[in-house]
Amino acid sequence: MVLLRRELGDALRETRQVQGRTLREVSASAACSLGYLSEIERGEKEASSELLASICKALDVSLSQMLSTVADRASLAEAAEAQMTTVLTTGLARPLHRRVRDERSVVSAA
Repeated sequence: MVLLRRELGDALRETRQVQGRTLREVSASAACSLGYLSEIERGEKEASSELLASICKALDVSLSQMLSTVADRASLAEAAEAQMTTVLTTGLARPLHRRVRDERSVVSAA
């Protein structure tokens, strides 16, 4: 299951790292504790809309741009998850097991 808080945390962390900024710098600018910002970036905590707006401002990224990025990330994660579910439920892995059994039968018969 795709978790919004994880996608948001990853997007915030990537934005911060691309800017070459530390957690300490961004947390001070956003008036957020360093530990709490770290938990948000790791997807362990959910930021309130006010705090998210403050973090985005500290990163010099509009809230709408960040939410758009998160929506894109969530869409890709959902597509990957759906593809994996399809692969597992259609049995694409089963022929490998069948082929191994068939090869063992041929070796045993010889």
